[in-house]
Amino acid sequence: MYNLLRKSIERKIPLTDQEWDIIVSKTQLIKLKKNQFLQIQNSYNSYQGFILKGLFKTYALNENGTESVIFFSFENEWMCDLQSFYHQKPTTYNIKAIEDSEIVVINKEEKAQLFAKVPKLFQFHVLMIESANVAIQERLLDVLNKTSKQRYLDFKERYPHKVQKINNKNLSSYLGVSHEFLSKIKKRC
Repeated sequence: MYNLLRKSIERKIPLTDQEWDIIVSKTQLIKLKKNQFLQIQNSYNSYQGFILKGLFKTYALNENGTESVIFFSFENEWMCDLQSFYHQKPTTYNIKAIEDSEIVVINKEEKAQLFAKVPKLFQFHVLMIESANVAIQERLLDVLNKTSKQRYLDFKERYPHKVQKINNKNLSSYLGVSHEFLSKIKKRC
């Protein structure tokens, strides 16, 4: 299972078997059932994680209890509540498994130790942060400049194998539309 993680890292930097063993020793495999939380909003339990199997949603609850889905994260992707992880602040988001999932996680302290033992991982870290920033910018531009129909079609095109696993409640929250409006969009497409 960890091979997916190694391949992800080695697409950017080569690893020796010894370096790989150090990485494995500093990480933890977490298995979550559908609807279990990896992270709960306003807690101090934040990880950086790589998804081996499954699907997650990252969302915030507003004052009236309404969910705002910020991201969906799929197999072979990294996810993290950046502010909480890097600045050790209370978590901003809930991160919840949408289906049975397996994720390799690391906390900030273990990651710092990992950088000390395998310094070239810092280069990989910079590339990950760059990718996360690009994803955040793209998401913001989509919300500001595209119609909900365009966002739905883009999402469906990008994740055709996953869109059917996301229920209308979660997808409508991600798109920023009502369930009814999402149903109309789906009927027209």
